[in-house]
Amino acid sequence: MKAMHWKKLGKIFDPTQHALPNDCVQFSQAPQALVCDDYVRIYFSTRAVDKSNGKYLSHIAFVDMRKNLRDIIRVSDQTVIPLGGLGCFDEHGIFPMNVIRHNNAVYGYTCGWNRRVSVSVDTAIGLAISRDNGLTFQRIGDGPVLAASLHEPCLIGDGFVKVIGEVFHMWYIFGLGWKRFAAEVPPDRTYKIGHAVSSDGINWVKEEARQIIADRLGLDESQALPTVIEIAGRYHMFFCYRQSFDFRKNKDRGYRIGHAYSDDLTDWTRDDQHPHLEVTPGAWDSDMLCYPHAFACDGKEYLLYNGNEFGRYGFGLAVLER
Repeated sequence: MKAMHWKKLGKIFDPTQHALPNDCVQFSQAPQALVCDDYVRIYFSTRAVDKSNGKYLSHIAFVDMRKNLRDIIRVSDQTVIPLGGLGCFDEHGIFPMNVIRHNNAVYGYTCGWNRRVSVSVDTAIGLAISRDNGLTFQRIGDGPVLAASLHEPCLIGDGFVKVIGEVFHMWYIFGLGWKRFAAEVPPDRTYKIGHAVSSDGINWVKEEARQIIADRLGLDESQALPTVIEIAGRYHMFFCYRQSFDFRKNKDRGYRIGHAYSDDLTDWTRDDQHPHLEVTPGAWDSDMLCYPHAFACDGKEYLLYNGNEFGRYGFGLAVLER
């Protein structure tokens, strides 16, 4: 295929430089754009500390930016949705939330997570709807719309939804399971990218356990946060991938941006070389590139992404040069 060249524009938002709602500190993970008439609202996941145990809770906030994607208009003074109730799938956090416009509303597909005992976490995908242009969201119910099933036993999350024709398409991740890669460390998970369809955005049919993106690093490659955009008549998926263990502090095993393309939304050809976004030595993204989100605005295609430490210090932007 013809090479695409994405030009990095640098970091555009640093959460440490702004007051965040709900006593949240640092972190603006998995940025997701909602293009409005004269600004772009970018949702992100940030973190507060649970005073009862000192562990993190993930919340969704947003920053409004002018369409030059440089000038900040405001940062939300409240989180857009409360966490789930006692024992619910999203009791301990929401990370990320993907937003789309549909029927004069904004649908927010949440990745809710909850702590476990034998392993650290499990996840599922919920749906909340906003009637005030994305300021606040209300769940359609306390449970998820996509969750673990017979052949996808855990870690359903990272849903990205796009309506094509009359069909809702969701690309998401599903866990293969947990594994203790070394005796002295906690177990880690491995997950792959899957696909589901829906006629209403609520009731989904999975292509059960079909891994749609080929591995580059072998069976223990984890793939996360797919995002799909149509460019010049072809669908392009961006995602992040890493080794399933020893990835948190080992920069050679940490997240990088992957890419695949498809002409029919069924068969995907992996081609990581043609976005070819690489780490920048000495910069905020010197060790890691993760959590991409592709969107179009005013005739241009952009890619939001996080850098080092999984987005602790903000997110940056790249633009497609034609």
